[in-house]
Amino acid sequence: MKKPRNIDSYNKSNLVVDVIIIGGGLAGLCNAIHLSKFGKKVLLIEKNEYPKHKVCGEYISNEVLPYLEFLEINPFDFGAVKIKNFQLSTTKNNLISAKLPLGGFGISRYQLDFVLSEKATKNGVTILRDSVVNIDFKEDVFLVETKEHNNFQSKICIGAFGKRSLLDVKLERDFIKKKSPYLGVKIHVKGNFKEDLVALHNFKGGYCGVSKVENNAINLCYITNYASFKKYKNIDDFQEQVVFKNLFLKEIFNNSEAIFEKPLTISQISFETKKPVENHILMCGDSAGMIHPLCGNGMSMAIQSAQIASKLILNYLNDEIKSRKELEKRYLREWNKKFSFRLKAGHFIAMLFRKDRIASILLQILKKLPFLLPIIIKQTHGKPMKI
Repeated sequence: MKKPRNIDSYNKSNLVVDVIIIGGGLAGLCNAIHLSKFGKKVLLIEKNEYPKHKVCGEYISNEVLPYLEFLEINPFDFGAVKIKNFQLSTTKNNLISAKLPLGGFGISRYQLDFVLSEKATKNGVTILRDSVVNIDFKEDVFLVETKEHNNFQSKICIGAFGKRSLLDVKLERDFIKKKSPYLGVKIHVKGNFKEDLVALHNFKGGYCGVSKVENNAINLCYITNYASFKKYKNIDDFQEQVVFKNLFLKEIFNNSEAIFEKPLTISQISFETKKPVENHILMCGDSAGMIHPLCGNGMSMAIQSAQIASKLILNYLNDEIKSRKELEKRYLREWNKKFSFRLKAGHFIAMLFRKDRIASILLQILKKLPFLLPIIIKQTHGKPMKI
């Protein structure tokens, strides 16, 4: 990655910017690009270098394309794969297919995060590789301290630090106090898989998403209950004894060649309800709430949350929203209007598919009434974003 702009100047204490964004994933980067597009001085603090692979389904609904165009990003210029068909299988190896109502595209986080970070830097955003260790809110100003002893001030702070962070512990967020039983695993492989297809294959205790991304790679990303996983010696043993009971997954895994040296994993994934505003910090993306990967729309939600936050922040910084209380109230209202129902729908759908017998009955119904599947999909997806 190119050296972030004016990085040396950020070794001074108490530097003041308009907005500090903590976390440089999809939500953080889209916020940075949006706000800098309107001349705001933005500092984005990210602990990792770009590019970096992440455990992620890497399928995005087309609903975000108008907003990405507004940000001057065309994912198809960078190898994104158009997806229009969907397949679903149960633990009993029953399969059903459908057209995606809106369609979507596949692109790796490795590629998309890098493209967005390059655009942010070009817009004048300063990207600092560091970790935030403390956030104080005093006299209507955020004071942010990093691991490398940098200190910053801003009027606005955006939390976009992902699924689970030490900052969640520091902020004493409710969801972080509860243990989460989920483990995520991801690999990229080379093999035969239809380019225009995203598939969701269920196995006992979990499910795996399959879709193409750039460079003809296939993304395989599954989530499972950690209690089930730890009964086995390692990932290979778990896949052989559990995942491959789904014959569709067995065929894909056994007839493909791994691109990664070893699978990526993430534990303690939480689907507990989170607060979109915490200690006056506007939370975006997974920091604000996660939809079950079964519904395949988390990346889209992260991007959309950035649009909601950025529009309101610009109104606040330009004195069109008169108070912080009103800013937070409006963000919470708009976030819930956009995502509350689809999160509940995602929880409900995931609950049904965790019960093998119910999932089997549901699939039989869908086979007899296939028009119902696109209707179900729509419950976890939105309409094309308005600019």
